[in-house]
Amino acid sequence: MRALFFPGCTLLIAGLLLAGTARVAHADTDCLSCHGDAGMQDASGRSIAVNSGRFHSSIHGSLKCTDCHTSIHGYPHPDHPAPVQCSSCHADEAAGVGGSVHAKASSNPCIGCHGDPHTIVARTDPNSTVYPLNIPKACGSCHGNEAMAKKYGLPNVYALYLDSIHGFALGKEGLLVAANCTSCHGSHKILSHKDPQSPTYRANIPGTCGSCHVGINEQYQKGIHGKAVAAGNPHAPVCTDCHTAHAIAEPTSADFRMQSTPICGSCHRDKFTTYRDTFHSQLGLLGGYTETARCWDCHEAHDVLPASDPRSSVAKANLVRTCGRCHAGANASFVQYQPHANARNRKLNPALYYIRLFMNLLLTSVLTFFLLHTVLWLVRSRFQQVKGKSAGGKHA
Repeated sequence: MRALFFPGCTLLIAGLLLAGTARVAHADTDCLSCHGDAGMQDASGRSIAVNSGRFHSSIHGSLKCTDCHTSIHGYPHPDHPAPVQCSSCHADEAAGVGGSVHAKASSNPCIGCHGDPHTIVARTDPNSTVYPLNIPKACGSCHGNEAMAKKYGLPNVYALYLDSIHGFALGKEGLLVAANCTSCHGSHKILSHKDPQSPTYRANIPGTCGSCHVGINEQYQKGIHGKAVAAGNPHAPVCTDCHTAHAIAEPTSADFRMQSTPICGSCHRDKFTTYRDTFHSQLGLLGGYTETARCWDCHEAHDVLPASDPRSSVAKANLVRTCGRCHAGANASFVQYQPHANARNRKLNPALYYIRLFMNLLLTSVLTFFLLHTVLWLVRSRFQQVKGKSAGGKHA
């Protein structure tokens, strides 16, 4: 009796499983008998066709149609069934999007980024819209759209990113580790840069950039700028102040070197003014020489320290080594040069002040003398011309 019971149960269970599988396949077949038609449209003319092959190979291919379209219980179904709620399966992601800047931008932001839910593939698949190489294009469909930018008051950052060092590394070199949109902004809970919880909030930017640039971030945190940010100084520079947010250039490029000094000067105006009076600045401005010393050649780029700190590159004990990077023969006498000497401040630099005053007076005097000489010469020349004509008229 027992020997007959178990085989019977086994056959019964197998039959139920096969029947269940058949019902799932039957349900898909019923739906796809209409929606499998490429020309299938709703009353408004919107396509509601489903490619059965792509659907079954998608990450949703193992689901029944009614797992998502829960308001449909048979055919014929309503002309306007209830919208699919992605949150029924993706609760955490939906909660993130619900609290993000994208919540009000679209009635279904999930589709806006992931595309047709019937053809979604894993994010590790190169065909996925959220595959690292494809993310800029997915975000650029809105953030590179002029109409969308005007509607929401957004800058058109897509083109800027593509031309940046990150965009080049990702799009041209195919480096999956290069920063894309989600690397800085997150993927679902994208917040305004004004929100303290946002990774692009000013105080959080060093940590966001530091998630990739670990070594640079360590240097920055040890420097005077990083310490000022940590202390809560809202005016202390962060990564985007010097490198921008999207149009990030290669730091060793000529363009970046030429614009780096004005960037530092936007905060250090007094030092920028005195730097512009120096040979270093004049060589760069007038001669277009990119290799001349810029601010960060002397002060370092990230671990910037005050001159009073013994570790600083501009500390008195370190000047020979710092200047020696460019000037091989630098010695103690050479570093007496004052790169930020203020010739307009008599108290700080009395000798330089009076030398500048003397040279300006001399130059003014010489120019005035020759200007007066030229005017008098013109007057005399004109007088002689008039006198010559008068004498010629009398002889005639």
